[in-house]
Amino acid sequence: MPGYELPLGTCLDMCPANERTRREKECRLHRFEVAPGSPGDRPRADPQRAVKEYSRPAAGKARPPPSQLRPPSVLLATVRYLAGEVAERTDASRAEVASFVADRLRAVRLDLALQGAGDAEAALVLEAALAVLLAVVARLEPNASHGLADPMLLQAQVQESFGSLRRCYALGAGPHPRQATFQGLFLLYNLGSVEALHEVLQLPAALRSCPALRTALAVDSAFREGNAARLFRLLRSLPYLQSCAVQCHVGRARRGALARLARALSTPKGQTVPLGFMVHLLALDGPEEARDLCQAHGLPLDGQERVVFLRGRYREEGPPPAGTCQMLVESKLGGRTLEEVVMAEEEDEAVNRPESPA
Repeated sequence: MPGYELPLGTCLDMCPANERTRREKECRLHRFEVAPGSPGDRPRADPQRAVKEYSRPAAGKARPPPSQLRPPSVLLATVRYLAGEVAERTDASRAEVASFVADRLRAVRLDLALQGAGDAEAALVLEAALAVLLAVVARLEPNASHGLADPMLLQAQVQESFGSLRRCYALGAGPHPRQATFQGLFLLYNLGSVEALHEVLQLPAALRSCPALRTALAVDSAFREGNAARLFRLLRSLPYLQSCAVQCHVGRARRGALARLARALSTPKGQTVPLGFMVHLLALDGPEEARDLCQAHGLPLDGQERVVFLRGRYREEGPPPAGTCQMLVESKLGGRTLEEVVMAEEEDEAVNRPESPA
């Protein structure tokens, strides 16, 4: 409607009171939201723990009133709560945590879209929400049954989150201090995508010259070229959030590097290579992971310390092993909590990076 301005939300709770009451009656509270000590057959919602769930807007349905929408400050506090109190839970599987967090972050984005928040404050909420989502998705155990967490749905939600944030950047004048970081995260998450690279290259030159975006472009270039030594050297230097974004491509990059080694080194009698070399080249978490990777691709071992590149033995079956990525991802937290990383004004630029990615 021309001239119509969306109102700002006025709900100061993470979950509106009427939704808490309704979900209590329908027994649809998640166990993360239940008040301590409430009876198991009639769980009560804890106002300090209940978080608004995502509900798809129905066609023809009236917009929710401002009293049902959380303003940007409450949305940001909600994201902080999800990062600090839910994402770090140790009494639940990572799949359960990821499923809950992803749904509640989707509701955060919807609340934001239904009100007239300023571009700068909207960007802050979207950046924080995307950072939490990237982290909880990256923490899912590799090759495990994800149960409630549908990997394809989570991937779609990450892309949806990037879309919302990048549209916010495009529509508003800013300033957006973390834009270079999150545009870089977009490229890292979509490593090797021609469309993603094209979109990043359309950004203003001043933005592309920022260290975070230059590094992301360097990683994408090394990935495309199949330059494993340069790629994994760059991946070792990435900060935590960037490492979370690129983690989904690590298995494919390692497989590609191993295939090139097999073509170059394989002989009829077999050529041996120390597993320590493989660990270093592919940024693996130790000799055991190197042994598993080589054996998964049909390469025999010579004892416990060397792999044999024997002509005709290399094979690829199924998706590449995901690996644990302890060194490439988890170790990058460096003692910080996820909340501290997410709510930082800027990802720590003190992490060692090449002077020039070129």
